[in-house]
Amino acid sequence: MGNLCCNSVSKFAGGQSSQGTGKGRGHQGSIKYGFNLAKGKANHPMEDYHVAKFIPHQGHEIGLFAIYDGHLGDSVPAYLQKHLFSNILKEGEFWTDPSRAILKAYERTDELILSHSPDLGRGGSTAVTALLIDGRKLWVANVGDSRAVLSKKGQAIQMSVDHEPNTERGSIENRGGFVSNMPGDVARVNGQLAVSRAFGDKNLKNHLRSDPDVTNADIDSTTEILILASDGLWKVMTNQEAVDIAIKIKDPQKASKELVAEALKRESKDDISCIVVRFS
Repeated sequence: MGNLCCNSVSKFAGGQSSQGTGKGRGHQGSIKYGFNLAKGKANHPMEDYHVAKFIPHQGHEIGLFAIYDGHLGDSVPAYLQKHLFSNILKEGEFWTDPSRAILKAYERTDELILSHSPDLGRGGSTAVTALLIDGRKLWVANVGDSRAVLSKKGQAIQMSVDHEPNTERGSIENRGGFVSNMPGDVARVNGQLAVSRAFGDKNLKNHLRSDPDVTNADIDSTTEILILASDGLWKVMTNQEAVDIAIKIKDPQKASKELVAEALKRESKDDISCIVVRFS
């Protein structure tokens, strides 16, 4: 197993670029990964955190990959970076029912965030997480609008669900909230938050969900890459466009850098965080 440079679990440096690489054994050789980011034009500090590493766990090798896109401060994404994966792996059902274990850990982690302190729960964060077990099985979960995309035979497969206020308007209204495009032209929960599910956000939690959508896929010889990225990338790029760019570049760190550069070229105004995992 390799270690990331620039720390395997670290905050993406505010206002600057950050990058790193690493690898795991996998079941057919080496699985490599890299990450990169860029500060968007939004007038606030960088609030993105990430995880990208392989760890041994109960006789298995598990790849842990995540992007946490915070809002109203970085306390919630920092908490998720430290605790979410460990909470998933501690669930008793992880090996027998990974989907249920991930679901329970997400909800339990949100409860801990909300009860931890008023300051911690005030802000919020989206999350997209990927667990790769022995290089063979991939489990993806998310809340919010960061996204995971897998490529098989060059075809983009979206592994996560974008949780946007307009698409989950019914759930929000059933909880006593509302969706408004004012101020601005983006649909927001109670005119404030542009995602319908998130960790934290104590003041809006009665009208938000924090349960993730969970999907899984087998990793085989037809699987080329996995891309995890914040919405700063997906706002200006389709899944297939991202795959087409990254799949041509063998070094995943260079691939993630190219994706970020292309998003900036397309004038993405949001912070852009990107992880690329390349399978052998």
